[in-house]
Amino acid sequence: MDFNAILAQVQGFLAQYALEAMGAVITLIIGFWIIGWITRIVKNAMEKKGIEISLRQFLSSIVNIGLKVLLLLSVAGMFGIEVTSFIAIFSALAFAVGLALQGNLANFASGVLILIFKFYKVGDFIKAQGHAGTVKEIQIFHTVLQLLDNSLVIIPNGQVTSGPIQNFTAEGFRRHDATIGIGYDDDIDKAKAVIEEVLKATPNVELDRGYDIFVKELGDSSVNFSVRFMASNDNFWPTYRHFIEQIKKEFDNNDIGIPYPQMDVHLDKGK
Repeated sequence: MDFNAILAQVQGFLAQYALEAMGAVITLIIGFWIIGWITRIVKNAMEKKGIEISLRQFLSSIVNIGLKVLLLLSVAGMFGIEVTSFIAIFSALAFAVGLALQGNLANFASGVLILIFKFYKVGDFIKAQGHAGTVKEIQIFHTVLQLLDNSLVIIPNGQVTSGPIQNFTAEGFRRHDATIGIGYDDDIDKAKAVIEEVLKATPNVELDRGYDIFVKELGDSSVNFSVRFMASNDNFWPTYRHFIEQIKKEFDNNDIGIPYPQMDVHLDKGK
């Protein structure tokens, strides 16, 4: 083996590619620094927009990895390596993965829309795809709802955004629509005054947001009032329970009857 020939080849190789190698190293160092700087800018911009932390981390990593791939391809081109074949292979792989995961990609896109446009957030009470519950988690691909019976339902984000979303807590306040029945023999004006007095005395009723008390219908066995009032989400059901309980007590105190279904049976004593 001729070591002198080998050494000469090595020296020739180094002489030929020394500048390219040095340029590649400098390009990598500067490129990685710039990529880190861009990634931080993207992450801070998303944080200022109030984007969910899980989504910020995911998108930041995509930006970081994508830029690094482009940097490595650029460095490979500095050595005269044909990068067209690499790009073609990468595109084919990306297309194949996209076809295999098209459902998950749709869920991911929907998850991004949910987090950006804030259709709902963790802690909101919503109804989607026939399920009503409190939002426990918003993941990249699915949303977790905690139902009233404390069970969990996991809904793909693509299905959530493909139908109506009813957000009960988005506005901070909700309206109660209570139906209160009295007997046909009772005084309507007196009953209305008692209902209004109870309503004004009920804690956490948002009276400044308005309320309505009116005769809704003449039922089969009762005159039905409709009572509409607002309460905050934090006190929504406690307020309603207190109101209904006090209505019964005050009706009893004022001799106002609350009808209940009755059946009259007539016996024929004829034949």
